[in-house]
Amino acid sequence: MSKNWENWDAEMTADFQADFLSWYQQEKRNLPWRYDQDPYRIWISEIMLQQTRVDTVIDYFYRFMEEFPTIQELADAPEDKLLKVWEGLGYYSRARNLQTAAKQIIAEFDGVFPTTVEAIHSLKGIGPYTAGAISSIAFKIPEPAIDGNVMRVVSRLFCIEADIAKASSRKAFDEAMRKIISQNQPGEFNQALMDLGSSICTPTSPQCESCPIRNYCQAYQEKRQTDFPVKSKKQRPKDVYYIAGIIENQQQEIFLQRRPESGLLANMWLFPLEEVSQIEFQAFQKRYDPAAWDLFSSSLVAEDNPPFFSEQAVVWQKKVLGEVKHVFSHLRWHILVFYGRNTGPLTLAGQWVQPKDFSDYVFPKPQQKMLEVFENNLADDKE
Repeated sequence: MSKNWENWDAEMTADFQADFLSWYQQEKRNLPWRYDQDPYRIWISEIMLQQTRVDTVIDYFYRFMEEFPTIQELADAPEDKLLKVWEGLGYYSRARNLQTAAKQIIAEFDGVFPTTVEAIHSLKGIGPYTAGAISSIAFKIPEPAIDGNVMRVVSRLFCIEADIAKASSRKAFDEAMRKIISQNQPGEFNQALMDLGSSICTPTSPQCESCPIRNYCQAYQEKRQTDFPVKSKKQRPKDVYYIAGIIENQQQEIFLQRRPESGLLANMWLFPLEEVSQIEFQAFQKRYDPAAWDLFSSSLVAEDNPPFFSEQAVVWQKKVLGEVKHVFSHLRWHILVFYGRNTGPLTLAGQWVQPKDFSDYVFPKPQQKMLEVFENNLADDKE
């Protein structure tokens, strides 16, 4: 693989840095975690920004800092409270790792955020990118922060042919970044790359005429911008099919189940789910057509109950309330939502909860979507 960055001499590198940083000072985004160099705030923001849009993160960041303004308060927080503040951001292991790392800082660094790349990297949930971002922004250490945006910009800058989907390619980008990163303003340099990648050097249709570094960009000069970055296709998420049961008792309580302590959506609350095959799922879609029924006006008949949750003392509405889809990194959930009324003891593990108390429970995104389906049906029935 050609190492085109080796063709840059010290003068060209200095000119590139000066032009790029001048653009950043004029155009940088006004973000709440950029007001100072507090490593705690930078850390929280960088973890939140993983797999999440900046616009989404801003409100969550404000709420998080209000609830947990210090490392100690994060370390001491009840997990349910932590997950409730995180609710809706997804990838909940990020929040748990934050708390584990906060406890590490208390135990191993006397409550003070560590100041070396190695020590920062030793914290739970912090990989090379996050370690580079924190160390460069908070402590002015010239450490690269290489994420998807950065790899896209740098791959075009030097026409790097390495497949960014492969972990082994990181070495090339790390070497290129160490060649060009500002030694005096590494944090600003890394953030400039992040801003450029998100606003101008985008995955498709890059705005090259507005780019402050187009005169240095080899892909622009060769009119090959769309050839980079090189990236092999990701494996498609596996489709999984569920029936969700919204079960209500005579006290107007709804039955909820808590997920196991480990694994996907650990310790969070959902309506009961029963996995079915794709064929069964499609058959239920056709048989229980929602257009043919009104939610509460159609009769609830014990006989001929749908063949799911079959051992439970529940009489089910003979219609599907709606369908929910949710994509995780490796799974795609398809959920048909049904309503039923409880007629006796349940063998399911869980608890009855008044809807007014739902705010006390941590609901993952699929649960929020299912609840929205139910509430929309209630609203329709009252019209």
